[in-house]
Amino acid sequence: MRPFDVPTKEQVSAQNKEILNDLEKKVGFVPNIYATYAYSDTALSRYLAFANGKTSLSNKEKEVVNLVTSQVNGCTYCQAAHTALGKMNGFSDEQLIEIRKGSASFDSKTDALVKLTRAVAVNKGKIKDDVLQGFFDAGYTKENLVDVIIGVGDKTTTNILHNVTDIPIDFPEAPSIENNSN
Repeated sequence: MRPFDVPTKEQVSAQNKEILNDLEKKVGFVPNIYATYAYSDTALSRYLAFANGKTSLSNKEKEVVNLVTSQVNGCTYCQAAHTALGKMNGFSDEQLIEIRKGSASFDSKTDALVKLTRAVAVNKGKIKDDVLQGFFDAGYTKENLVDVIIGVGDKTTTNILHNVTDIPIDFPEAPSIENNSN
């Protein structure tokens, strides 16, 4: 364990304090990961602009990408946060665990998204043709492909931040499963 303190609003720049206050109004609290981004005067606003950018993926599909990427990268903070968000977007506990394990037998289109996301995250983009073809055969487009890749990059950034800092998780912890990152 690395002792890494989550900064308070009083310890960050005025711009970051304003962003954290806005997050608190929208979310009801300031997630520790966003406060940690605020150690940098510019990282929090840059990250939020990136993460909240428009995408061709639905909120439910974005949570699939977030969960799979966080599982591959072993980020318990993001697994917890996106399990909670996945539930808010209509996934059951069982579906969320299955997604994190690398499949979605309950829906063929979601399964193709899970498999593509996992392949991109595990293989750093060097994926097999059949995985890519399965994604397209499920009804996804090249625009969706680019947005999945952007989503993997977005989530990987936060996964790394948490994995390095090991800040406390302030969401209900996600159930532990065997990490299928290999």
